[in-house]
Amino acid sequence: MNQKTTYAQQIKKEAKRLGFLSCGISKAQFLEEEAPRLEHWLKENRHGKMQYMERYFDKRLDPRLLVDDAKSVISVLLNYYPSETQGTETYKISKYAYGRDYHHVIKGKLRELYEFIQDAIGEVNGRAFVDSAPVLDKAWAAKSGLGWMGKHSNLLTQQVGSFYFIAELIVDLELAYDTPVTDHCGTCTACMDACPTEAIVAPYQVDGSKCISYFTIELKEELPTEFSGKFDEWMFGCDVCQDVCPWNRFSKPHSEPLFDPHPDLLSMTKKDWEEITEDVFKKVFKKSAVKRTKFSGLQRNIKFLKKADR
Repeated sequence: MNQKTTYAQQIKKEAKRLGFLSCGISKAQFLEEEAPRLEHWLKENRHGKMQYMERYFDKRLDPRLLVDDAKSVISVLLNYYPSETQGTETYKISKYAYGRDYHHVIKGKLRELYEFIQDAIGEVNGRAFVDSAPVLDKAWAAKSGLGWMGKHSNLLTQQVGSFYFIAELIVDLELAYDTPVTDHCGTCTACMDACPTEAIVAPYQVDGSKCISYFTIELKEELPTEFSGKFDEWMFGCDVCQDVCPWNRFSKPHSEPLFDPHPDLLSMTKKDWEEITEDVFKKVFKKSAVKRTKFSGLQRNIKFLKKADR
């Protein structure tokens, strides 16, 4: 067995020990297939008011512009599927935001993985990325054989579905590389048929500016009235395309205590949400990703849903 393979196996074993679902590795190079797709998506204004998507176009497509002399992209998946979910008669938040903000949880684990690489292998330079830098996470995870891109544009894995976070370490170390897996969506269009705002405009194409997650998290202004009554009671994010996906029958609850929700979260009724105070917001969402929308943003979303309910 050559050194590159030995190193790759050591890294994958450590990633598993740290609690990651899986780990795959691909060669750090320009994303040729993704470049025209991203350009077209931006030209069509599918990113809505997410101006940050227009920035760092070149860096999004080439990891060597993020890490000097980058050789490998190490992609990891971390499960967040909860053992319990909110009831049906309430305003909903996306399952990924139930517990502690994933950026901090994953960054800590990636830091440990990076330290392991330096201890076990030697002087390796690199950077950890968790959804907050110009890296096309899903593209790299697919290249690394961790799953395929579903028609809803989320990464899908036969064994566990899609309720997981994706993150990566980009390093200047050459490793043995994995190969992509085949697409197993077949003729299924469950996600496209179920999307409340028809944001999945074609297989593998999502109009971000029509997505409930975009409206409830990214959009900072008033919500457009033409979408009134189409939010399916989602007040932060949306899981519809994942909830209806047949592959998510295989989702298993995570084992990360930091992702467990605040005890009050699951029992809150519509009335509780409508009367939520800033103190309760701070208590229930302490260190949560929901803080991104701020108290005022969540209130705006709840008012929008309440109005449509009447």
